[in-house]
Amino acid sequence: MNSFGRIFRIHIFGESHGECVGLTIDGCPAGLPLNASDFIEDIERRKGGVQKGTTPRKEDDVPIFKSGLFNGHTTGAPVTILFENNNTRSSDYEKQRAVPRPGHADFTAHAKYGGFQDFRGGGHFSGRLTVCLVAAGVIAKKLLQNIQVRSTILEIGGETDLEKGLDKAIEAKDSIGGIVECRVNGLPVGLGEHFFDSVESLLSHAVFAIPAVRGVEFGSGFAAAKMFGVDHNDAIEDSSGKTRTNHAGGVIGGITNGNELVYRIAIKPTSSTPKEQTTWNRETNEVETFSVKGRHDLCIALRVPVILEAVTAIVLTDLMLLDQKIKPVLTTHD
Repeated sequence: MNSFGRIFRIHIFGESHGECVGLTIDGCPAGLPLNASDFIEDIERRKGGVQKGTTPRKEDDVPIFKSGLFNGHTTGAPVTILFENNNTRSSDYEKQRAVPRPGHADFTAHAKYGGFQDFRGGGHFSGRLTVCLVAAGVIAKKLLQNIQVRSTILEIGGETDLEKGLDKAIEAKDSIGGIVECRVNGLPVGLGEHFFDSVESLLSHAVFAIPAVRGVEFGSGFAAAKMFGVDHNDAIEDSSGKTRTNHAGGVIGGITNGNELVYRIAIKPTSSTPKEQTTWNRETNEVETFSVKGRHDLCIALRVPVILEAVTAIVLTDLMLLDQKIKPVLTTHD
């Protein structure tokens, strides 16, 4: 559905070309200092139209607080934040109603919702909704305090030279994918549960809410399949749980072991590409040549690092609250 988390529970809503998108966070502790300026850095990192290879669509994305905030602090009630959609060009999508775009949710959304879905800009399936994840991540990061969450792009189109990877896409006049890594430092030992609520399970669940994610690996990931056990095992060096290597990526048995949490995600090429493709026409029942128009990202991976940080912080904040490592009231008010 559109909600995630047990104590720190987020709900996202809105459509790409609707009036706004937004989120509600239930379970946010009271007493957290919060204002619009807290959101500027991460919101800017997510924006299109800022860096080479991203969509020309630009939104101001000033957070509009509707509930849960009073006198500059969270109140303990649900926090609701809206982001207005002001830079839309819905006419770009009118001609596409009959021709579902390859790689997009157009076909499946129409089948599931009987044609009542908002098809403009992908509607509720759009990456536009990731601004809500980033906003929740801003709050989660503040709650995590001394725990550092940071993501970087490792590859674009198989190239570690990111500019070279982008140039490949520009030369081909097509979109391209990439790999993004997240590292978390300062985590306590003991977060997570075995089996279904393992740290890897919860992070993977949240990660696949990011449109365009196609794979996830922790620590040495798929390379572990080629290793011997004695090489893959991380030798424990002291009572803190520090290990000589970190092939496990900071998680053993689904539980954090105090080492750096390390994992990577694979991002597919942006589905909307100017390259000609073929698709089925719903009105004529024929397959025809098709080219996606409008404003789209050349490489969506460029905008993913801050979103990956956000969903990571959301999951870890929920786990910290479950383990009572974050108090339900952060400051006292006389």
